Amino acid sequence: MTYEGTGRPIALLMAGQGAQHHGMAVELYGREPVFSAVMDEFFELMGAPGHRLRTDWLADRPAVSLDDAGTAQPLLFAIGYALGRALHARGCPPVALLGHSVGELAAAALAGVLDLPGAAAVMLARSVVMATAPPGGLLAVSATPAELAPYLGVAGEPGSVVIGARNAPRQTVLAGPEPRLSAVERELRAAGLVSRRVGARQPFHCPAVADQARAFATAFEALPLGSPAVPIWSTRTGRVVDREQAGRPEFWAGQLSAPVLFWPALDALLTGGDYTLVDAGPGQGLSMLARRHPAVRAGRSTVVPLLPRGASGSWDTWCAAVLELGAARPDARRDAGAPSPS
Repeated sequence: MTYEGTGRPIALLMAGQGAQHHGMAVELYGREPVFSAVMDEFFELMGAPGHRLRTDWLADRPAVSLDDAGTAQPLLFAIGYALGRALHARGCPPVALLGHSVGELAAAALAGVLDLPGAAAVMLARSVVMATAPPGGLLAVSATPAELAPYLGVAGEPGSVVIGARNAPRQTVLAGPEPRLSAVERELRAAGLVSRRVGARQPFHCPAVADQARAFATAFEALPLGSPAVPIWSTRTGRVVDREQAGRPEFWAGQLSAPVLFWPALDALLTGGDYTLVDAGPGQGLSMLARRHPAVRAGRSTVVPLLPRGASGSWDTWCAAVLELGAARPDARRDAGAPSPS
């Protein structure tokens, strides 16, 4: 299915840890009815932790840092999933899904592998297991994996700093526990390599959380796992999730400690066709990465972000995006019956 505004099918991109920021998508809450209803349903399904999460999301001063996995991960899941549902309701369903880290779980829910109650249970379990993770983090470096090889530890060792994500040809994320990650950061700076910390207090996508990934698998074992109704381009494998993988708890849980292959997955998607890449994450980080791809640079595929880079302008950005995709412009007067933030 192609759309009047772009002439290309939609591939929905959903963000992971590091994309979060204060006020993300809050302007849509109470104005975009499907988004608002889905967010409320998710918070309710999470029980007391969900109520606290909603309060922190809407607060001027959150009680818990958004960089903590227990806050960032469920919010990023919920926002990506709710935006996907809202876009579908506007008549723009995606034909492909690609999620970065926890965004892959949002993709699984949108594709029908999990229902929302199951996804809420999974996100609660993810927060619980990551609370037992050692201190650590993520470090984005403007370099290739080959250039970073001298700074990496032994693969599989819990104390090692390893490649946690391949986001673009020269955009690599390192992951690992402290104090080794800080030591590597100093070594990179001394070597003249540009790096920055990603908003994370835990070392995702590395051997340091292998035990947490195994514990996380139990959250999926009690749930019925269906076959994806929409193709999911996995950032764990760089390929489409097949029926056998979709039914295995360890496939979904294992991405917690496995590297994120965002660029290989995006490249495989765009090698197979031309798309409108719709970024459903806050901060436009995936938009910026996608615009580096040759298919986008050549104009064969395009990028449309649903949210702005910061908190301000979320409603206007959403309205402009749905217009560009050929959907009807959201009408704040018609949507006045939606819940309001309080």
